[in-house]
Amino acid sequence: MNVSIVIPAKNEAEGLARVLPELTRDFADAEIIVVNDGSTDNTAEICEQAGVTLITHPYSKGNGAAVKSGARAASGDYLVFMDGDGQHSPADIPLLLEKVEQGYDLVVGARSGLGAQASVARWSANAIYNRFASWMVDRRIDDLTSGFRCVDRRKFLSFLYLLPNGFSYPTTSTMAFFRAGYSVGFVPITVSRRVGSSHISVVRDGVRFLLIIFKVGTLYSPLKVYFPAAVVTSGLGLLNYALTVMSTGWRFTNMSTMLILAGMVMFLIGLLSEQLTNLQFKETSDDSTPQR
Repeated sequence: MNVSIVIPAKNEAEGLARVLPELTRDFADAEIIVVNDGSTDNTAEICEQAGVTLITHPYSKGNGAAVKSGARAASGDYLVFMDGDGQHSPADIPLLLEKVEQGYDLVVGARSGLGAQASVARWSANAIYNRFASWMVDRRIDDLTSGFRCVDRRKFLSFLYLLPNGFSYPTTSTMAFFRAGYSVGFVPITVSRRVGSSHISVVRDGVRFLLIIFKVGTLYSPLKVYFPAAVVTSGLGLLNYALTVMSTGWRFTNMSTMLILAGMVMFLIGLLSEQLTNLQFKETSDDSTPQR
């Protein structure tokens, strides 16, 4: 298979020094691209010593932006994305490629267990991600946020306009592939403790977590999120009205009116979002140029 291995890296010199020699030795025929996302350490020197292709951002744009830069520059028919912090083992790449050869368009390396996560908080957040996304697509998702994945390059490029510049690109790309009807598979992998400190802050990214959960739902099927919320809200309004009738007589209170109207607005917003989502994915094609 014609494969390009893309590694986004920000101050990951120590991890790259460990993983690049193994990659260049075991995957000599693959194109190896490291995207230096505004690093201030000797990431560039490590890449030059390893003899891999180096793309440098003049300043840090984010993990997702680095992935997009690498995808645009890659020439392989399939892209393998992996982190530069030493968590992902090059020995697991053949597992992804084997799954791709079975007909999958996107294959994700799925981490399992608490020991595979950086912290209890990260494990808990990812567990919620996986359960919510599995409910959305009616299919079990083993790991929604894993950055270790193999994908058809042309299909991935068609979704670049959807991908954020931050750390949520794995979530968005996975849901986009499900939404477009492409085949998504998962293979279990082993991960190591990262080299150096994580760039993700649980406190700072807490709000982002909630926004991503909402984005996952609205990206795949907005009405599946909005409709239950609309039913619950309107139902509370009707319940409030029923209690009012039993206690004070036939009087329609402001609270009942507000809840019922809010439920109706939620439903209409969901309906509109569903139509916009359908139009958005209708314009997506397999062409190597992202559709805008």
